[in-house]
Amino acid sequence: MKINRRKFLSTSATTAAVISSGLAPAFATETPSKLASDPRRPQYHLLPAKNWMNDPNGPIYWRGKYHMFFQYNPNAAVWGDMHWYHSVSPDMIHWRHLPIALAPTPGGPDADGCFSGTAVVNNGTPTFIYTGVAKSPEAEATIRDGHSVLRETQLYATSSDPNLLTWTKRAAPVIPAPPPGMKVTGFRDPAPWHEPALAGGQWLMAVGSGTKEHGGCVLLYKSSDLQTWEYLHAVAGGAATGSNTANPVDSGDMWECPDLFPLENKHVLIYSTQGKVFWKVGQLNPTELVFHEEQSGLLDYGSFYAPKTQLDQHGNRILWGWIQETRPEAEFSAAGWSGLMSLPRILTIGSDGRLHVAIDPAVEKLRKHEQKLHLAPVKTGETGSKQMQSTERLKDACGEILCIVNPNKEPFTLDLLDVSQHTEAPKDPTAAVAAQISLISLRYSHANPGELVVDQQRMLIHLAASQPLELHFYIDGSVIELFVNNQVTLTKRFYYPGPTAPEIAVNITGRQSDISRLSLWQLAPISKDRLTT
Repeated sequence: MKINRRKFLSTSATTAAVISSGLAPAFATETPSKLASDPRRPQYHLLPAKNWMNDPNGPIYWRGKYHMFFQYNPNAAVWGDMHWYHSVSPDMIHWRHLPIALAPTPGGPDADGCFSGTAVVNNGTPTFIYTGVAKSPEAEATIRDGHSVLRETQLYATSSDPNLLTWTKRAAPVIPAPPPGMKVTGFRDPAPWHEPALAGGQWLMAVGSGTKEHGGCVLLYKSSDLQTWEYLHAVAGGAATGSNTANPVDSGDMWECPDLFPLENKHVLIYSTQGKVFWKVGQLNPTELVFHEEQSGLLDYGSFYAPKTQLDQHGNRILWGWIQETRPEAEFSAAGWSGLMSLPRILTIGSDGRLHVAIDPAVEKLRKHEQKLHLAPVKTGETGSKQMQSTERLKDACGEILCIVNPNKEPFTLDLLDVSQHTEAPKDPTAAVAAQISLISLRYSHANPGELVVDQQRMLIHLAASQPLELHFYIDGSVIELFVNNQVTLTKRFYYPGPTAPEIAVNITGRQSDISRLSLWQLAPISKDRLTT
């Protein structure tokens, strides 16, 4: 099950006051040793030492380092009491945790949570624009999701600290309310960017919103100083769904976590709704400041939500996303941790005019030596079977697998199998493969060349004639990030019992001669334990 990021839990003003000191909380329920020994915790992805995390907030490259902020509950491994966690990295791969950057201010406009936002540099000053929430009268509320009645306002904070450890909040919101007369289904997640083409250079800002009458939308604001904002209009939007869900995000009548930015000679809009993340490529008309869509699609077909982008030191557009849990809340609450950050992904516009997504090459520095996988026939008792399995294994569920194949007219399948045999060994040796657990299963056929079936999910792909199928897997603890020809991605969670991570084998059905490359790399953990990742 995917977790609703807007499920509201009551906030303790006393806890907020303690956290506002800037000190990271001590371990409360789970000991560091127990957390570090959990094999399901990733070893090369970013996540806090314990507790709940969700949306990436304000990733920024500043003074030679990458700073990542994200939604964090310092008190439990479930959603609630939103703060901004802070980690720093020299390369977007190796991370070090820092004290919490933002905490709710008792009695302030963010008294009930510091929600998502963006970091920018304005005249040399690092600046946060983020959403604060506080309890409010029904008439002033912007969140009515069946759990809470809250007012969302857009807030402002700056830092003069070279390490971005301390932040000074402006007491009053920079945008205290939605546009007059607009009955919004939500009003959050501001995403400003500087637009030098506008007269004198101006800041534009996208804010997630929507109405039941017109559907989800992205509101556009303009400012010269990030503090005085003028509402312009809805820069993009969808159609009303007519649904009566308690949370309008579930129906699509509210678009959250928008990100609108220039990329090459286009503009890209990303937003989250209905548990999915959508992208649109098009043009932002410089006169009307209205987004005109040309291409669109799903950003990730799996457990990936509320993404945020930044520019790296080379000017590349980097995408980060929250990888959710899919196990029951009782399980991750008992485990003492929930969620992780995706690996950094580079966004480009392909020759087909669509958004392309590739893993950042920085991840390659974690590679150990490359292992060329050897495939041996599998005896399944079926006459004429072309099933093969790698004789090498990925150890400790921590590594990378690359398969490049030129599929012929026969269907091609690939499974990553847990060959640790957590289940009882079969009495019939020919049933050994059936007893192994499939972590992820891919199917491709020339009968449907425009799609790849992953588990039961049909992913749209656009392969040119004779173009090989490139499958790139990053496996870490309990997550798989799959990249297909740098066109589409799917993020999957997998869980297993016991204190040991599975050994993973590659199982393929097809012709071995069609496979031009099948490689495995063990990837090095980014710390001595699993607590600083």
